[in-house]
Amino acid sequence: MVNDYGDFVQAIKRKTAIDLSLYKEAQMKRRLTALYEKKGYSSFHDYYKVISSDEKQMAEFLDRMTINVSEFYRNYKRWEVLETNILPRLIKGKRTLKVWSAACSTGEEPYTLAMLLSKYLPLTSLDILATDLDGNALQRARHAIYPERSLAEVPPEIKQKYFTAEGSLYKVDDRIKQVVTFKKQNLLADPFDAEFDLIVCRNVMIYFTEEAKDSLYKKFNASLIKEGVFFVGSTEQIFNPGQYGFQSEDTFFYKKV
Repeated sequence: MVNDYGDFVQAIKRKTAIDLSLYKEAQMKRRLTALYEKKGYSSFHDYYKVISSDEKQMAEFLDRMTINVSEFYRNYKRWEVLETNILPRLIKGKRTLKVWSAACSTGEEPYTLAMLLSKYLPLTSLDILATDLDGNALQRARHAIYPERSLAEVPPEIKQKYFTAEGSLYKVDDRIKQVVTFKKQNLLADPFDAEFDLIVCRNVMIYFTEEAKDSLYKKFNASLIKEGVFFVGSTEQIFNPGQYGFQSEDTFFYKKV
């Protein structure tokens, strides 16, 4: 077919409102081709016919598309910077903090935020929104039960305080779970909430086109309070933050000006 992938992109947009054209084509096409070939299909056309009428197959497509790879305290040194260099300013004179974990995957990131913030503020004063496009990932996040490998970078005292071993798995403490509200959201299409003190969106922007990133940086900036912070992944440095109303506060941390 002349434009097999292009037709697939349009069909998915009509069906789900997800615009795959805003994701880097080579990466997405390669990932999804591997998925449909593994299942025995020979084209995007044939694959779409299946996923459009099979909820389980559609869920698997979304899971592959959204790349659910996460762990607690991922890239630990960055969390140290957040704790020691960023949070003292953010919480100064405040009794509560409004935080958003965007593209939260299976929940490790927002739960990490809750655990880290609990050192500074009572859990009852925290408000953490966690959003993702993948409903299956959100279900796993709400269950809050994880394999030991997901806890590799968790400090021992945090592991002891907020996790309970259940065989080879670990369950997040209910006190932490109650701080986080999970919600389905398409970053590229849905409106954003506002007045956040801190927005964390890590290891996601690398999959989007420059046009999509440009739009998202502006939307994230508009969702922050003045001098609020935008925390990105370790491969996602913003080289011209001023263009979006940010200034660099530390490596991978940007303050709204």
